[in-house]
Amino acid sequence: MKNFKGFQSLNRVFFISAIVIGVLVLIGAVSPSLFAAGANAAFSFTTQSFGWLYLLAVFFFVLFLLFLAVSRYGRVRLGGDDERPEYSFFTWIGMLFSAGFGVGLVFWGVAEPMSHFFTSPYGSTEPLTEEGARLAMGYSFFHWGVSQWSVFAVVGLIIAYFQFRKKENGLISTSLSPLIKEGPLKKPVNQTIDILAVIATVMGVATSLGLGILQINGGLNSVFGIPNNAMIQLIIIAVLTVLFLTSTTTGINKGIKWLSNINLGTALILMLFVFIAGPTVFILETFTLGLGDYITNFVRYSLRLQPYNGGEWVQEWTIFYWAWAIAWSPFVGAFVARVSRGRTIREFIVGVLIVPPVIALFWIAVFGGTALHMDLFNGTSIADAVNNDVTSALFVTFEQMPFSLILSTLSILLILTFLVTSADSATYIISSMTTSGSLNPPLFVRIVWGLLMAGIAAVLLLASGLEGLQTASLVSALPFTIILILMIYTLFKLLRKEFPRKTRNK
Repeated sequence: MKNFKGFQSLNRVFFISAIVIGVLVLIGAVSPSLFAAGANAAFSFTTQSFGWLYLLAVFFFVLFLLFLAVSRYGRVRLGGDDERPEYSFFTWIGMLFSAGFGVGLVFWGVAEPMSHFFTSPYGSTEPLTEEGARLAMGYSFFHWGVSQWSVFAVVGLIIAYFQFRKKENGLISTSLSPLIKEGPLKKPVNQTIDILAVIATVMGVATSLGLGILQINGGLNSVFGIPNNAMIQLIIIAVLTVLFLTSTTTGINKGIKWLSNINLGTALILMLFVFIAGPTVFILETFTLGLGDYITNFVRYSLRLQPYNGGEWVQEWTIFYWAWAIAWSPFVGAFVARVSRGRTIREFIVGVLIVPPVIALFWIAVFGGTALHMDLFNGTSIADAVNNDVTSALFVTFEQMPFSLILSTLSILLILTFLVTSADSATYIISSMTTSGSLNPPLFVRIVWGLLMAGIAAVLLLASGLEGLQTASLVSALPFTIILILMIYTLFKLLRKEFPRKTRNK
């Protein structure tokens, strides 16, 4: 019964957010067509009306973090002045990598550059050409670079500052408390903020779970001939749910820590093999050129919209990515904060904003570059195969390499462990968010959120597939974008108050 002693910590945030997600699961299960129609309408409205907000917000996040890193505030420690980091650098980066990228990078590492290679981001660039390949790699770098991680870093930094420096709880609403006046409305406003954060997190995690499940099914189909259909996907969801609910009972210092190290180690081994067995020099040249194109076009890509020609490419790619990152951010940010205690703001920003993106860019150069080389110089048709079935991208590439069966099987296992780690971490964070910031939420709450996350992922897959997953992130991220901007204002205000600029007379 000890796991049920936390019932007293349950509050309106838990019940209202659980009911909202539960109702969505029920509607999607009973009437998938109605759910899909609503999702499509919401997708169109959000991308067409608020795409500019996502682009401006993420660009601002990057600038704000760079300013903090080079300013005097960079020396501020996330904790007591004498505290030191709890985890080693490798374990810390492994946890960041597993929580923030995980299955998304494995899914899109080949699929994204080959998708851009097949359908160019710019109408003026001919697809399936050398110039098209260069553009595809540059844009893939942009989507997985510092912009996406700036969202996670902002949330993580703010939560860590309040939780470890100010000794407050780790709730999103706490970081906005200085802006909310005392009175009868303070508690309802705080609860509303936390509910929006929980719903955004569940939708963001469900998107990643759905992508991973689609890719596992695609891999099983490519490697073992197992059918690629809804029934198999439901079985995968059931197995995954059992695994991550089992893992969540071990706590953050056992299950999540071990799995994170296994994930990072396995991913690096897989990447190293493809790097050596693939076109090594081409990969290095692609990485170098792609990095240059990324830096050169950073501002242009960051603020690119298509109001004059009505194009939808930016909506379907960049805006989706930023919304997905924002929807992920309450979970990833809270988790990043949880494992970053004792680090300085400068160390935090450099570690979170630079190291994982560099790993991600090299991953894309290795896997995406290998696939591009095969299509450009070996006469393969990987881009065409990806266009027909995006979930097969990684496995179609492995078919052209030695030990393809071993590589594909290892990748399927890697995707599975990434999913377990992400779901396990998200279950812990959401449970904490819905139990007044408890660092040890009751097992019952973790089980409830684990089941609801699995349920919403299943509904999104069955009702709308990949489009449904994208819609969930876009819509749920919209109100949280405003909350993020307000959180930044609060942090800057408190930093200026705690560390005022010294006058020259002194």
